[in-house]
Amino acid sequence: MDDPFAQVLPQVMHFAHLSGTQFVLLLGIIMFFGAIGGRLFQKLRIPQVVGYIVIGIIIGASGLQVLRPETIIALNPVNTIALSLIGFLIGAELKIDVIKKYGKQFIGILIGESIVPFFVVGLLVTGIAYAFMGDIKVSVSFGLVLGAICSATAPAATTDVLKEYRTRGPLTTTILGIVAMDDAVALILYAIASTLVAPLLGGHSVSLGAQLLNIAKDIFGSIIVGGFFGALVAFVIKNLMQDAGRVLSFGLGGLFLCTGVCNQLGLDNILAAMSLGFFMVNFAPGKTRPIFSLVEKFTPPIYVLFFVLVGAKLNIWVVTPVLGVLAIVYVSGRTIGKSIGSRLGARITKAPDTVRKFLPWCLLSQAGVAIGLSIAASNDFADSIGPQIILIITATTFIVQLLGPVCVKHGVTKAGEVGLNVTEEDIIKTTKVKDVTWGTESLCTPDCPATVREVDTLAAVLENFETHHNQSFSVITSDTKEMIGIITLEHLKETLQIGEMADSLLAVDIMERPLCTCSPEESLPDVYKKFTEFDTETMPIVDSEMHSYGVMEKFAVDHFLHTKILELNHKLESMG
Repeated sequence: MDDPFAQVLPQVMHFAHLSGTQFVLLLGIIMFFGAIGGRLFQKLRIPQVVGYIVIGIIIGASGLQVLRPETIIALNPVNTIALSLIGFLIGAELKIDVIKKYGKQFIGILIGESIVPFFVVGLLVTGIAYAFMGDIKVSVSFGLVLGAICSATAPAATTDVLKEYRTRGPLTTTILGIVAMDDAVALILYAIASTLVAPLLGGHSVSLGAQLLNIAKDIFGSIIVGGFFGALVAFVIKNLMQDAGRVLSFGLGGLFLCTGVCNQLGLDNILAAMSLGFFMVNFAPGKTRPIFSLVEKFTPPIYVLFFVLVGAKLNIWVVTPVLGVLAIVYVSGRTIGKSIGSRLGARITKAPDTVRKFLPWCLLSQAGVAIGLSIAASNDFADSIGPQIILIITATTFIVQLLGPVCVKHGVTKAGEVGLNVTEEDIIKTTKVKDVTWGTESLCTPDCPATVREVDTLAAVLENFETHHNQSFSVITSDTKEMIGIITLEHLKETLQIGEMADSLLAVDIMERPLCTCSPEESLPDVYKKFTEFDTETMPIVDSEMHSYGVMEKFAVDHFLHTKILELNHKLESMG
């Protein structure tokens, strides 16, 4: 079936090849509309990556065809860069102490979530294909190849959701470990499957030993190349680089150089990038570790380009009814197999309950490796099942790339890990004055105890200081409750030095004018800016009519932030 939307736009809007100016225009179209799509889906409480992919579908092969297949192929370097960055940042999460703690769990779950779907998909696809085709050899071949491909999980969409929702905990750690390793299992399973399928279809059979030797070369060769560049980058940054901009430039240069070398040698650039990140975070000095946060700030526009292009590649109009049925069976069998296998592995390795219950929701996405293996199948079995394998994987990728991120969000939300991967700076950015508390007590309320009336005696003011944690009090009028001044602990000490005369003073006599004020809706970054700008550590909280809502004190804000971080750490410890 032809794309019914292909001729909606005028011919000038279809980019069939790239010149310099067209390249810039296309990047603008992809990033502009991709960012809008991501934001719209965020508003709908759907992961932004789904919005990127949907925009890609609209402007790509399934929709308006602004991006023609030739153009998408020409933009493949964007995919390579994005996958390298993803691999690099996954490697940064695989710290040796984490592997020691979760290694047994990783391996058990990895075997379960890879092997079980291989058999489930293999059996289901074989049965359904035989019912339609009546050829047992072709049916078994479909089952073996699709069973092998289904074990791979796409790291890109999954890690993007984890990053977007700032997740942290045993489930997040397990997800990162699994998606980093199950591609290697998929390659091994494909080698076994293709060795078995070749004689069934009458093709040339390559020995299993030779295929496994090639896979070992790819895996260990990629790790060695990544480790070499990791050592090189760490050494240069340690001894020659100081400026953050240069550190970022050299770090990215090393990463892309590593990726280019792997492409030239026919190695796995994702695994090499992961090895580079793993080496740096575990064996490089602490001085080099900030490069990961710098690289993370560089990635958002690359991710937009990558996922829009993922959507643009998908062509839903080439799927026939029979292939549609096989695609549905494939997705269903893969989902069932991943669920059973991951839960079985988690139970055997005694993983935390959150991992056992919710990991199946987080392993549904497929993309790069699955598509790569489908292309390998199309080359290996070009005269038989190869073209159909590509169509099935393309159709199922369309489905799981849309549903996968939503399921990941559901899993990590139910596991209680959303919002746990935050720093004090992150909390500051999202907190307003009215949100700050001291224990269970809000610092910003109309009846805040951090106030004294203008007619209160010095004895009453002292009693307030003795019975409350505040080191500063707002002075308000008795009738309108309007803030007219502030009394600080330091100023109060100076007042008490004048002797017996102090006993006759009222609050209005000893107060001073505040250097600045803040409102309940003001953000903490603005508050900290005022602390610095006015060289003060205290300011009254007032509304637009100068009614007092308490006092904002720097030590109280610092205490609030420290308490929040401790609460997050305690929650993580309780989760295992």
